[in-house]
Amino acid sequence: MSLRSVFTLSFLFFLLTSICPIPFPGASLWAVSAAQAQSTPAEIQTKTSKKQTRHAGVRTRVVTRKKNVPSEFLMISVPTYNDSAIVEIAETFGPYRGGERAVGAGMIVSYLSQSPEKIEKRLRNFLKMSEDHSIPIVLEMEGINYWQARPDLWNWWMPDKPGYDPENRKNVEWSSWSPEDAVKVGWRNWGSQHRVLPMPNLSSPEYLEACYTELNHLIPIILDWWQQLPAHKKHLLVGIQLGVEISIGANNWYYPNGNDLLDKPASEDPRYGLSHDELPGRGAQPIGYAAVSTLEIANSGKLTEWQVTQAVDKYVLRLSKLVSELGVPREKLYVHAGGWKPGESVYGVAMNKYACPGWSFYEHARDVSGDKTAMMVVEKSEAPYWAVAEWLDFGATTEADWLTGFRNAFALPRMRYFQIRHWGSIEKKPEAIKAISEFVNSSF
Repeated sequence: MSLRSVFTLSFLFFLLTSICPIPFPGASLWAVSAAQAQSTPAEIQTKTSKKQTRHAGVRTRVVTRKKNVPSEFLMISVPTYNDSAIVEIAETFGPYRGGERAVGAGMIVSYLSQSPEKIEKRLRNFLKMSEDHSIPIVLEMEGINYWQARPDLWNWWMPDKPGYDPENRKNVEWSSWSPEDAVKVGWRNWGSQHRVLPMPNLSSPEYLEACYTELNHLIPIILDWWQQLPAHKKHLLVGIQLGVEISIGANNWYYPNGNDLLDKPASEDPRYGLSHDELPGRGAQPIGYAAVSTLEIANSGKLTEWQVTQAVDKYVLRLSKLVSELGVPREKLYVHAGGWKPGESVYGVAMNKYACPGWSFYEHARDVSGDKTAMMVVEKSEAPYWAVAEWLDFGATTEADWLTGFRNAFALPRMRYFQIRHWGSIEKKPEAIKAISEFVNSSF
């Protein structure tokens, strides 16, 4: 049976057996993984009751946990390559005091961005700082957004530069069904627009092998560290998170005729950015053709949102299966999927039988349950937990604003960790620091 048939049959099965009313106007059905069978590990305690109530604008829930072991984590990610910020976080909030919640730190491990030796050194140092300062951690293992250390995969157009091989066209995205339209550049806006390397072809065997190689090396290092921790520190590994808003064409998009812009100053680049209402291109030139055609989902006609989602889903499923088989239990493994337009199908790639789902929450920062599509996936997921994998309330100006966001999120069933992006965004905001301390220390 072809891969396309497997996806189609899986989605039809979902429609026939688990469709539920869409709770907001005009929303499309979200996608689920091809591997839909799920089971919650028997040893995982139920964290919440099924009932939720509103009290003074904030949800409440009942949580059971082991004595002197936190069951919920308020994480703060460290800025890129400022790993020592974990020490600042630990010193600011102090050690875990035995309550329901603990403050922790997250680190993005872009495993194709530097040499394997440098990545391993950074990882081991972060693990050591976590143990030395008794601060819980989430490790964000990502290989999409930064892959500058692997020109042997992406350099198909610069003969005088390292890694050049015309066949590398197959490892990057295309702006049509032809490898002749392989892209040379992409754009990203994480605060301001800037140029980045081309979007990887998430289905390329060579690119996937590079991801597998690094994960096969790094995950055992994490597990060995975790397993040797004394019993009272086992909670320090909160989660291993796959990806950062995994998607195609959102955090690395392509402007029409973008290759022609590469020889011009970046100041002349278009500035209109993305419109997430226009899928699959999000208002820019659609990409995803390479990933879709490599999987033989399609190789002609109009590229569709659902085709691109199938390719992203397959990528997520492959990595989730690998990391799970390396020994990471489901309650420790998370997928950080993309998702911006209400009802768009890429939300659903966060759900599979190996991992727990997670997303970013910016638009609905004060009350993450306002992201109805994410909440629908959470409701359908049988994973033991889910995560607010990335969060920041840009409109928060008072301690009460921050506390409202925390309380509403932590009141939701099965929400395991909540990660603020990042320490540099809040370290000089006393109202945020005070709110975090109050929220965590009120959990005794």
